[in-house]
Amino acid sequence: MDYDRALIITPHPDDDILGAGGYIKKLSESGCEVNVLTVSGHLPPLYSKDAFATTVKEAAKAHALVGVAHSQYLKIPATTIGDVPINELNDKVVDAVNTFKPSLVLCPYPDRHIDHRLVFDAAMVATRPVGAGANIRLLAAYETLSETHWNAPHIEANFVPNLVVDITDTIEVKKQALSCFVSQISPFPGPRSIEAVEALSIFRGTQSGFAYGEGFHIIRMVS
Repeated sequence: MDYDRALIITPHPDDDILGAGGYIKKLSESGCEVNVLTVSGHLPPLYSKDAFATTVKEAAKAHALVGVAHSQYLKIPATTIGDVPINELNDKVVDAVNTFKPSLVLCPYPDRHIDHRLVFDAAMVATRPVGAGANIRLLAAYETLSETHWNAPHIEANFVPNLVVDITDTIEVKKQALSCFVSQISPFPGPRSIEAVEALSIFRGTQSGFAYGEGFHIIRMVS
C-alpha cells in the first residue's frame, strides 16, 4: 500500500530509527514524505542541555540518511512527560497530526519505559478517526530494543507483530543511521548495539520468509 505522508511519533531521539529506520527509508524512497515528532529528550534535570543538543545533531544525521523530510521536537525532559497535563500533551500531538495530515502513523509500543507508554496514550488520542485523523489509513506500533522486550510476560502486554516489513534492501542504511547515535548506541551485547538490532531484524525477517524485517503491531488499518 502506498502512502503520501507519514508521521513517526517517537518518545526520544533514536527510538524511531531503532523501531522503524528501515521502513522509514523504504517510505522515503517510494516518494512518501516522512515527518518525525520527537516528544521528549535528554534535557535537565536528568541530563545537561549539551546532551540534548548532541542527540539532536545525531538525529539530524540519521534522519538525513533515511530520508526524513521534517523533524519536530517538543523538548519535554525525559521521564517527566507525566508532569505535563494530559490535555496539553494530547494537544501537542494532535497539532502534529493536523499539521502533517499523515496517511500513515507509527508510534511506540507501550512498553517498559514510562515515556513510551505516555506517548502511546497521546498518540491514540491524536489519531482517532476524526478530523485529520480520518485520513490515516494505517496506524501501527513499533518495538524498541532495550524497552519493548523487557515487559513482564503474561502480566503485561507483550509485543507480537502482525505486520512485518521487508527491510532487506534498507538494513545497511538503518545500521548506518543508528551508528550516528554515538551517545546512545551501546557495544555488544548491549540491547541497543548494532549487533542486537541486526539480530532482531534477522529474526523478524525469517519469521516472515525474508532476510531482514521490522515488526509492527497494527492498531487500525483502512483498506
